[in-house]
Amino acid sequence: MLNIDSIANKFRLSYFIFALLLCAAFVSIFLYAESRIEQDLVKARLLQQLELSQEKYGDQPIYVAEPGIKIYRYDKAPISLQAIANDTVQETSVTVNKESGAGHANLHLFAYTQDGQTYILTYLENTEMVMENYPVLAIFEHLEDIFADTLKVAVILSLLIAAIFSQLSSKQIIKPLLDLKRAVETDHKNLTELTHLPSEVGVLARAIDEKNHKLEQYLKREQLFTGDVSHELRTPLTIIMGASEVLASHLAADSYLNEFTNRISNTARETSEIITTLLLLSRAPEKLDAPQTSINSIALAEVQRLTYLLRYKTVTCQIIAEQEYSAYVRPELLKMALGNLIKNAFQYTDDGEITITIDDEKIMVTDTGLGIPEAMMPLLYERFERLTHDYQDGGTGTVLSPEHDINHKVEGSGLGLSIVQRIMSHMGWQLTHQANHSGGSTFSIYYK
Repeated sequence: MLNIDSIANKFRLSYFIFALLLCAAFVSIFLYAESRIEQDLVKARLLQQLELSQEKYGDQPIYVAEPGIKIYRYDKAPISLQAIANDTVQETSVTVNKESGAGHANLHLFAYTQDGQTYILTYLENTEMVMENYPVLAIFEHLEDIFADTLKVAVILSLLIAAIFSQLSSKQIIKPLLDLKRAVETDHKNLTELTHLPSEVGVLARAIDEKNHKLEQYLKREQLFTGDVSHELRTPLTIIMGASEVLASHLAADSYLNEFTNRISNTARETSEIITTLLLLSRAPEKLDAPQTSINSIALAEVQRLTYLLRYKTVTCQIIAEQEYSAYVRPELLKMALGNLIKNAFQYTDDGEITITIDDEKIMVTDTGLGIPEAMMPLLYERFERLTHDYQDGGTGTVLSPEHDINHKVEGSGLGLSIVQRIMSHMGWQLTHQANHSGGSTFSIYYK
């Protein structure tokens, strides 16, 4: 089946249609010229016959010249002829009786006024009159047949030549585009060879080359920024962790300040891990090693790390896994992705249950929390998008009160799901969301 979206096929089709229209124009011109010549010849022959008949028979209501010519005075002509006759030669189909039976023939007719008297002159085609009495018309009809046959052959040859020429020329026209495509696919190594071309392909190659240069500069700046930030932050983070450890060593074992020193140390360590993860995301996926990583261990560690978010809530959390599951992935990336989903579930669930289910193809984090309103679904993975006080309850469609919002207000920048989605794209995995019938959300990570 012809792929009409292909530029080459569009060119071939347009060229073939152009050739077809051109042939149709020539055929139309030929048919019009043939009709006009035949009309002039018939008209000249009938006028000549009218003059000869008047000289020979005088004024008569009807003149008959065998075979095929009949001239009527207008008032003696059949009503059907009077209705259609004018000063232009016309052609109509009539039924005639032949020895072999009834048949059809073409009747030529026109009206002619002479000295105030109007005549209707008729000529019945397909009679011996042509050959014996009007050799000029006979020659014309013979030539007409020759030209018609020649025109048919010319049309067929023209369409055939158009098809062959369009096939060959389209390859030459598309070749620079194919060269450009190959140059782009081969990491732009051969792109500079096309930028000097004066054609549209050269313009396109220069635009792509310029855009690639800008992208390379942007990626280089981003990589330098990520590297510089990680380098500059690691030192103060190390100092913070060391200071918290020194501070903890000078506190009594039962001091209430131990909780704060632990939070300082844990936060600094988590920030260091986040920096490591962001550095991994800045590298190409094919350049990252992917060791076999235990999903169960990371899920358990993230639940234990974030349990403090459930201290004052009537929420239970469980991990369901029939066996130990693993995936080939950098543990830092899986830890950040799964940790963000678990953290969101802990923060936005005030009562009920949170379940992390692991099987051989996906990881599901299910909660009975606030859920996500329908209005926010298009912005679910957008950066800096978070629930606000005017969010609507997904079950009732009512706007929650400001007091309700205050009770559920949580810290965050609205980057969690955006980062998770970026990690999924980086690893070639898939993240989906589904609203629960009883309230809350289920996020699923498909890792196979």
